[in-house]
Amino acid sequence: QVQLVESGGGLVHTGDSLRLSCAASGRTFDKPAMAWFRQAPRKEREFVAAIHWTGTNADYAESLKGRFTISRDNAKNTVYLQINSLKPEDTAIYYCAARREYGPSRKYDYWGQGTQVTVSS
Repeated sequence: QVQLVESGGGLVHTGDSLRLSCAASGRTFDKPAMAWFRQAPRKEREFVAAIHWTGTNADYAESLKGRFTISRDNAKNTVYLQINSLKPEDTAIYYCAARREYGPSRKYDYWGQGTQVTVSS
């Protein structure tokens, strides 16, 4: 079983930056693809970004390109999401996810509990 624990969320102001972290532990498999999703109040969960295990390939939701950056440190089994120029519409629970293969599918096998990000105007 893979455990994913997100951290780094909180209450911030419009224009601030934030870096979320996701630490993986347990029976981690080799070379997992990692991703971030988010779910805003009264909305469906949406894909934010994904990253190949090497860290060299990344995929972003088209509408979020430019302000979001996904990265990873495999030595620490941790993936990050840097969010710049935060807007009130970024308010959501941010979830980390993992699976074996990197690719265009948005289906993931393992999920964290989420970390709340609230952006005040």
